[in-house]
Amino acid sequence: MDLRTVTQKGIKYPDRKRVGRGPGSGLGKTAARGHKGWGQRSGTSRRPGYEGGQMPIYRRVPKRGFTNARFRTQYTIVNVDLLDSFADGATVDLESILAKGLTSKVSNLLKVLGDGELKKKLTVRAQKFSKTAAEKIQKAGGSVVLLEESGRETAANPS
Repeated sequence: MDLRTVTQKGIKYPDRKRVGRGPGSGLGKTAARGHKGWGQRSGTSRRPGYEGGQMPIYRRVPKRGFTNARFRTQYTIVNVDLLDSFADGATVDLESILAKGLTSKVSNLLKVLGDGELKKKLTVRAQKFSKTAAEKIQKAGGSVVLLEESGRETAANPS
């Protein structure tokens, strides 16, 4: 393979379409803008969602009901099997999980899910635990510490 075939594989920056440069170019006269009307003039722009005067889809579709999407609580999620990378007897919280790079931060709240197996005795501190996650941590000899949203410990444990 020589240099000529390498450069022909893909054009990184294709040539611009130069409109309005005379009839010989194939894009002369109206410069692909059509004949009369709004879009034919210079300086025109259409807002997003404009459908040429037809009732736009965002006005045709009914808006009904309630969605909780704006108000839902988001958690940084980690599964039990990832916690096995910590040393036996360690205390695991959001900071230590992020420091090890086991997950990426979504919010300051941590939720532990029960996928996988845990073989080490750990103290896990989080805002929420799934039922299976709490069972697996306690079965391995560890303890579950439930935190408030502020990060303080709550009085009762989830078990």
